[in-house]
Amino acid sequence: MIDSVFTKTNSLIGRTDPRVRIIYAMLFSIIVALIDKHYVAGIAFVLSIITIILARIRTRMVIQRLLIVNIFILGLWFILPFSIGGHTLFSFGRFNMTQEGLLHVLLITLKCNAIVISWIALISTCSIFELVHAFAHLRLPDKIIYLFFLLYRYVYTLRAEYSTLMNTLKIRGFRPQTSVHTYRTYGYIIGTLWLRSFDRSEQVYKAMVCRGFRGKYWLLNHFKAMHMDIILGTSMLLIIIMLGVLQWTQIVH
Repeated sequence: MIDSVFTKTNSLIGRTDPRVRIIYAMLFSIIVALIDKHYVAGIAFVLSIITIILARIRTRMVIQRLLIVNIFILGLWFILPFSIGGHTLFSFGRFNMTQEGLLHVLLITLKCNAIVISWIALISTCSIFELVHAFAHLRLPDKIIYLFFLLYRYVYTLRAEYSTLMNTLKIRGFRPQTSVHTYRTYGYIIGTLWLRSFDRSEQVYKAMVCRGFRGKYWLLNHFKAMHMDIILGTSMLLIIIMLGVLQWTQIVH
């Protein structure tokens, strides 16, 4: 989800303190995950759309990332409407499409897209260094911060190693098939990647120790909350409270 293309956008969201964005994204995701009212989920979805507009991210890039999530949700549209009992709308042989099933999968769709869009707008616009810095300011354990940073840093290295192995196999005439030989070959690939990643991790750790690493993430620069950060943070908190009030009160029948 973290993409260097997103971090280059000059927007109101992009200039907001990363700590504010992280806290709001987490609270927003929790409250949306607990929602069970359709109109509240719809409001949350609209709010996420507004957030992505304020982040000034190109629509095409957002849609490309939403397609991955909605491919899985599409499968639910073919299962839940026929597996949840209730008022029957249509019948296809032995299968009955119910109103309750449709409403349930609609709720899931709104909630999932609202959470993903909000994280794209709030978190993807942070660089990896800003996120790690913000995590340190939020007092997350140092080990979690190191794991997150190194995972992001070297996942591309592992992907390059995987591409190299696959290209080597293709040069030697390997073609994936449903056979024992194919399964054995992929097992060898996984084992080789594991060994190379273990060897690379030891090299990285030794290099860090040689440079004075002692298990502490030192901060050279510090975030400073500006007036706009306080205003936006307060506005985001009010949005969370509003969603909670709408969810757990009987304002709308």
